[in-house]
Amino acid sequence: MRLEVCVEDLAGIDAAIAGGADRIELCSALSVGGLTPAGSLIRAVADVPLPVHLLCRPRAGGFIYTTAEQTLVADDIRTAAEAGLAGAVIGANDPVGHLDTSLLAEWVALARSLAVDRGRPLSLTLHRAFDLCPDLTKALDEAIELGFDRILTSGGTPKAIDGIATLADLHRRAAGRIGILPGSGIDPTTLPAILATGVDEVHASCRRPIAERAGEMTERRFGFVADPNMATDAGAVATLKAMLRAHE
Repeated sequence: MRLEVCVEDLAGIDAAIAGGADRIELCSALSVGGLTPAGSLIRAVADVPLPVHLLCRPRAGGFIYTTAEQTLVADDIRTAAEAGLAGAVIGANDPVGHLDTSLLAEWVALARSLAVDRGRPLSLTLHRAFDLCPDLTKALDEAIELGFDRILTSGGTPKAIDGIATLADLHRRAAGRIGILPGSGIDPTTLPAILATGVDEVHASCRRPIAERAGEMTERRFGFVADPNMATDAGAVATLKAMLRAHE
C-alpha cells in the first residue's frame, strides 16, 4: 500500500519524508490543484530519498491548452527527465472535454524517448483532467492504450469520497493494466472507504493549518500569505501511512 504526498515547498518535502510517504508529487500552488513548480525547487529534490514525480501544469484552470502551453508542458517533461526525477504527471482535454489523445500521445512518446536517453524509466501519471471527461470508461481505455502507468482520479467528482462507486468500477475495469490512484480529500476519515474499492495506493496533501507567526498578520494583509495558511504535516503523513500498513 503506497502513499503519494503532493508538496509545494522544501518544508513539505521534509515533512513527507519524515512521515513515511512512499512517493512525492512535486508542484506549486496547491490552492488551485497544483501547478508546475520553479526550476530551483525541481533541482533541489535531486537527492531526495523517495521517487519524485513532477506535475506538469502550466497554469490554473482547465486542461485545454494552446500550442504555446503545449510546448511548456513538453519542456516540463524534459526538465523532469533531465533532473533525474522518477516521473511526470500530465493531462489534457480536447474542446469537448474528452482526453486529447493526439496531444497526450506526443507527450508520452517524448517521455519514453527521454527515458531511453537517460537509461531509466520515466513513470507517467494521467492527472485529473481525466475527471472532467464525460465518459470515464472510454477515458480509462484511452489512458491504457496511451501507455500511462496510473490515473490520478477522484472518480469524476470533486472529492474522492463521493466517487467511491466509480473508483471501484475503474479499479475493476483496469484489472492491473493501469494503476488507479485516488486523490482529493483523502484523510483518516475517508481512507477506509477509499481502500474498500481495492486500490493499493492513494494520493493526499496531508496539509493542516499552521499557527500564525510573528508578523504574519501584516504579510496576510499584503496578500503574501494564504488564508488559511496550510502546510504539509509529518504527523498527518504518518497517520495515513500507518492506516495503509494496517490494511496490508
